[in-house]
Amino acid sequence: MEALRVLNNNVVLARDEKGQEVILTGRGIGFSSRQGKPIDPALIVRVFVPADGRDPDHVAETLALIDEEVLRAVVIALGEAGIEGRESTRPTLAIAVADHVAGALDRAKRGIVVEYPLKAETQTLYATEYRQAEQLLAAINERVDPKLDDSEATALALHLVNAGFASGDLSFTYTMTGVIQQMLAVVGEQYGVDVSQQSMNAARFITHVRYLFVRIQQHRQLKGHESTIGKGIRQHYPQATATAQKLATIVELRLGQQLSEDEVSYLALHVARMTMETDGGEV
Repeated sequence: MEALRVLNNNVVLARDEKGQEVILTGRGIGFSSRQGKPIDPALIVRVFVPADGRDPDHVAETLALIDEEVLRAVVIALGEAGIEGRESTRPTLAIAVADHVAGALDRAKRGIVVEYPLKAETQTLYATEYRQAEQLLAAINERVDPKLDDSEATALALHLVNAGFASGDLSFTYTMTGVIQQMLAVVGEQYGVDVSQQSMNAARFITHVRYLFVRIQQHRQLKGHESTIGKGIRQHYPQATATAQKLATIVELRLGQQLSEDEVSYLALHVARMTMETDGGEV
């Protein structure tokens, strides 16, 4: 790779073999690089390939503003936790996590421990990300002083969830978390079942709703080509469809987005699966 711009000792903007601009991080990589010259591959810890039209130069400048040791700890920890490979299309994740860690370290030095109110929801709704966050926190703590409190796993998990959305902050993830909880409460009250249990169908419902939120963010709701299937679902599960329409109303009120008929149909299918799991029939 050829160096285009040295941002600091740990961050370099470069051009790879395909001719695209990438961001390289690694201890001392900037110190050893010169504009227009090849970069020593042994110094590269992570290669960021900005996606979604993000300006590589701007992203590189943002990375360079983060404390070098914090950025290094986070970049290496993301790899050790199995969250990011050597090449990543999500530099905003590293930026968000590093920024959070920097703030958490400052609080830790002052003896401040934050108890995040969404811990229970995060552990239940985003179990995979929470486990990854615990591994990430452990890997970060191997490289920072003072050590971060276990409660930081909740915030890190939310950042991992948020990485699936276009928004740069956690506001959409907080909203999504509240909406999912509200949806589960409606289903539980409607059918008199406990949907907070970690059942396979409840997990499928949560996963489906998370991808629904992604589609809403990207303005790519299911419609048209799946209308025949959607119609069949609505006919076969009328009561679950009525519940799904209530869930669609919640989404519209909270996000200002009306769901397509097919999205409502697939919500109905997951509602039916959850309730059949409990009492063995369509409700």
